[in-house]
Amino acid sequence: MNIRIGQGIDFHRLEPGLDLWLGGVLIPSGRGCVAHSDGDVLLHAVCDALLGAAALRDIGYHFPDSDPELKKIDSKILLKRTFELIRDKGYSVINIDCTVCLEKPKISSYSCEMKDIISAILETASDNISIKATTTEKLGFTGREEGVVAIAVVLLEKL
Repeated sequence: MNIRIGQGIDFHRLEPGLDLWLGGVLIPSGRGCVAHSDGDVLLHAVCDALLGAAALRDIGYHFPDSDPELKKIDSKILLKRTFELIRDKGYSVINIDCTVCLEKPKISSYSCEMKDIISAILETASDNISIKATTTEKLGFTGREEGVVAIAVVLLEKL
């Protein structure tokens, strides 16, 4: 059995008047991510973890923010394209563990919907995906509500 682990992390600045997308879900919030795409830090971290596990570089290599065709792209499309890359190398997802670090809004009530979206794209059971949320107890840029961070770890199996 060939098993590979990968980790991904993404950060985005938050500003008023923008949409906040996390895990493919639009979260009601007064602030959203500044980004070339829709700024979904959770999906970006999952993409990087998948790419890393399959030794396929990183999200910026495959989907550069200098590409005008990717301006405001839905990150679910990026995740689907990433999944196609790892599937083409013969990998499938065993499990994914994610953490979103955000002072507010609270997002735990959206985690089931996020898991359903991610699992459908990655062709795995939603039970194979964990999404947790935490704060930094008002410390640092996330604590000051200036930004959001997502971390993902994935385990892949070569079929």
